[in-house]
Amino acid sequence: MQSLPPITRNLLVANVVCFLLQWLAEAMGTDLVALFGLHFVLAPDFALWQLVSYMFLHGSLTHLFFNMFSLWMFGGLIERTLGPRRFLAYFFLCGVGAGLCQEVWQFGEYFMKGLGHYDMVNAGGLLMTTPAFLNLWTTIGASGACYGVLLAFGMLYPDQRIMLLLPPIPMKAKYFVAGYAAIELFSAYTSNDNVAHFAHLGGMLFGWLLLRYWRRRPQRQNPWQNWTIDGRPLRKPTLKDRMAQWWKRFGSQGKTQPGNAHRTATRETDYEYNMRKKQEEERMDEILDKIRQSGYDSLTTEEKRELFRLSHK
Repeated sequence: MQSLPPITRNLLVANVVCFLLQWLAEAMGTDLVALFGLHFVLAPDFALWQLVSYMFLHGSLTHLFFNMFSLWMFGGLIERTLGPRRFLAYFFLCGVGAGLCQEVWQFGEYFMKGLGHYDMVNAGGLLMTTPAFLNLWTTIGASGACYGVLLAFGMLYPDQRIMLLLPPIPMKAKYFVAGYAAIELFSAYTSNDNVAHFAHLGGMLFGWLLLRYWRRRPQRQNPWQNWTIDGRPLRKPTLKDRMAQWWKRFGSQGKTQPGNAHRTATRETDYEYNMRKKQEEERMDEILDKIRQSGYDSLTTEEKRELFRLSHK
């Protein structure tokens, strides 16, 4: 767990803790699924925040294990590639998108099969007619978000090989992910199990859309990220900060600055240090873009060494 990056590690812990709370509440007679599971939008118990809370509930220990196993297996690598903020946004967008796709499928079921099967339910003190099975449509689990993470692995590392368990043969990530998507699509129209197949497909769909969007619009750099005062980065420098930065660049070159021992040891001024850091960040972005487009195996030996060196600074 310590080797995992922070967002992946915290998501794993949060899901396990929520499952324990779910089990404890059930033993005490409280059904958290009824409160926090994703209900059909026309059901009396539906709430908008359920599009997020449903991801942290699971139907069984097996359900939890397989979702967390996939998150553990692929989440750390994707987080290191996208960065913590983007990975967190990606995970939740895939989860919310999965819930929305499941709601769309339920709308289709409602209008095709639900009409004509009504009973009376109490909704906020008002009696209203609704399909008898309406309140049974409750979705839980992080599967949609985890399928989005799986899709990201296939898109960012398409030629990376995965060893299957059954049958035990190696397979490239892009074929592995495409096979999973095909199985889910087939199961969505043919199986009658209690699995939200359209939620799985929805997580992959929203993940694909977001990665496509990020590829066309690379992450914008903070224009002030190379400005420092006493070694501290600024979001936006004031006039006083600009004057202090100017003085450090042109008025005090060669002088020893408190807190800047690592720069004076190599006789590197603040300006030279900032320019070097900017070049290293640009080089890191170039290497990561190449990984996103063609996979890690497309890097040359020198680029791999450079990636290792820059990532450990």
